[in-house]
Amino acid sequence: MNIGVIFAGGVGSRMRSKGRPKQFLEVHSKPIIVHTLEIFEACPEIDATVVVCVADWLDYMEKLVEKFQLKKVQALVPGGETGQLSIFNGLEAAEKLSRGEEDIVLIHDGVRPLINEQVLVDNIQMVKEKGSAITSVPAKETIVLINEEQKIDEVVDRTRSYIAKAPQSFYLKEILAVDRDAISKGITNAIDSSTLMGMYGKDLAIVEGPTENIKITTPDDFYTFKALYDAKENAQIFGL
Repeated sequence: MNIGVIFAGGVGSRMRSKGRPKQFLEVHSKPIIVHTLEIFEACPEIDATVVVCVADWLDYMEKLVEKFQLKKVQALVPGGETGQLSIFNGLEAAEKLSRGEEDIVLIHDGVRPLINEQVLVDNIQMVKEKGSAITSVPAKETIVLINEEQKIDEVVDRTRSYIAKAPQSFYLKEILAVDRDAISKGITNAIDSSTLMGMYGKDLAIVEGPTENIKITTPDDFYTFKALYDAKENAQIFGL
């Protein structure tokens, strides 16, 4: 069984969206979170999805599931105090849906709608082959590592530099075991699941995703998504 855990637990303070969380901002009369979920909905290899949502917006999210007929959404759960704890809530909900030891979970940002079905398929296949799949893109510019004095410690070889994005995919039982152990030791604010798995020495494999796979965090990101979405619609209509 392949389960998507879609994290939509943030409030979007950097978006300055007048009280509406960024995942519910609309593009062409459809909230960003719905654009994202529809990709999971259309992928034959995805069996179910779990949505982790801001607690105060759970009722609204439920209405969206009904309105847009998102039949693969099998659970809606509230977020936690941190991103890691929110994802953990989603993983526990996925565990209740799980059918076997080899079930795979694809952890994805609700505000990352510019993926495609092939990315999901590639993630699932890579987990089967390597045990994990971190959707990534090659770094276009040189990455430097700095110290506490804001001085450069290391210039990273760009030919070996990739930027981790999402989905990040694992065997459900493995990421749950790591998360539970981390939480028991007071680790509750890992920046993402790949970082957490890396802390535990797990092998991580990459899946190269589309360069447009941005996370919509700021107003600039929102307008970029809208422009790219319009461009894809025009290409479909005009055959560009």
